[in-house]
Parts: sequence; C-alpha cells; structure tokens
Amino acid sequence: MIVFLVLLLVSVCAYSQHHESAAEVLEKSIRYHDPANRWQTFHQTLNLEESRPNGTLRQVSVTLDILNELFTYEMQDGEIHITRVLDRDSCSASLNGSVQFSKEEEEKYRLSCDRIKWYRNYYLYLYGLPMKLKDPGTNLADQVMNSKFLGKEVLSLKVTYDESVGNDIWYFYFDPTNYRLVGYRFYHDESKNDGEYITLEDEYKIGEMRLPKIRKWYFNKDQKYLGTDTLRSHE
Repeated sequence: MIVFLVLLLVSVCAYSQHHESAAEVLEKSIRYHDPANRWQTFHQTLNLEESRPNGTLRQVSVTLDILNELFTYEMQDGEIHITRVLDRDSCSASLNGSVQFSKEEEEKYRLSCDRIKWYRNYYLYLYGLPMKLKDPGTNLADQVMNSKFLGKEVLSLKVTYDESVGNDIWYFYFDPTNYRLVGYRFYHDESKNDGEYITLEDEYKIGEMRLPKIRKWYFNKDQKYLGTDTLRSHE
C-alpha cells in the first residue's frame, strides 16, 4: 500500500501545474529563441539535409522572406530536382528544370499551388517556433504542466487552433532552466494516440536568433522513427 501511494505521488508531481502562466512561459521562450524580435522580418535561405529511414537523402534550400511574402523551395533527391515558388499569391514550379509536366507528375511531386502553399506554411511553422504560437487562431491553454519528455523534466504547453487554422492538438515542451523549446507532439485524435512527436537537438544561430539544428520525427503510437532534418547552413 505504501509503495502504491509513493508511486501515485510521483505520478501526480510529474504532471503538476507550474506556477507561471502559459503566456509567461511562451514569452520567455520567445525571448530565448528570438531576443531581438527578428522573426517578423526574417529573410534567410536555409540549407537543409533531410534523411529518411529508406536511405533517401534530400538536399533542400528554403528561402523565407516574411515581409515580402516570398517562399522558394529547391530540392535535389537523386536525379529529381524540384523547385517551388510562392510570391505572395503567385505560384510556380519546375520539375528537372521544366515548367511543363503532366497532371500525374504534378500530383506525384506535389507541384500544385495548394501543395506549394502547404510547403510554405510547413517550413514557416517549424522554423518559426515558438514565435508562431503568437499567430491569430492559436489557442494556448492556461495551464502549464510540469511533465517529462523523453525522460527529461520539461514545462508543457497545450495548444489547439481555430477550425479555420487546423484541427490537431499540440503539446510543446520547454527546458525549465532556460525555456528553450526541446520538442513537441501533435495528435489528430488524442484518444487514439495517433500523430507524431518531434525532438529538437542542438542549436543553429543566425545573429541572436536560435533555431533548432536537428529535428527528428517519430510516431506517437510505436515510437517508429520517421526521419531527420538537419540545418546545415544559411545565406
């Protein structure tokens, strides 16, 4: 009985409420990652290496120009070379240097305007965290939880979105000593333990801004490894 009560107490403490508000934790994390408030005017080309368990190794260059609403994507995957460009609302793409491709190729290589917008949002979101958690339509739960992520003590924030933005449930994990974002996970349906979790390792500095250098992806349900994205350089 005593052992059971001790285990119960440990479990409760591991997920107890933190004394700071969610908004305070988020602001401290933003000050850690973007102390000079550069994200709103971010204009950089990020050179990435994206590896997958099947041995695929993609070389990707992504330009994020927030003020001018310009997004460019260039990818080399073996003999396949793809570019995607979104200049405000104008989009274009090429496949192996040609802007002429079949409907089947457009679908296979995700070259439609809708898919290009998806890629823009994807890279803006991932490399803009935690700053992107201030975007309209983001709903930050009030509670901050003391919990664990991959065996380490973290502060956990729960985030949902307006239906017009997204339907997934997200949890973000912060180092309690300096508020660095160390990982996050999302669920489509939390009761099914679906979705994925992402770990962030090392840092890549652009001026005073701290971006994650290595991002690894796993399934929630079985911890299956999905891939690694590494930020190699910037221009």
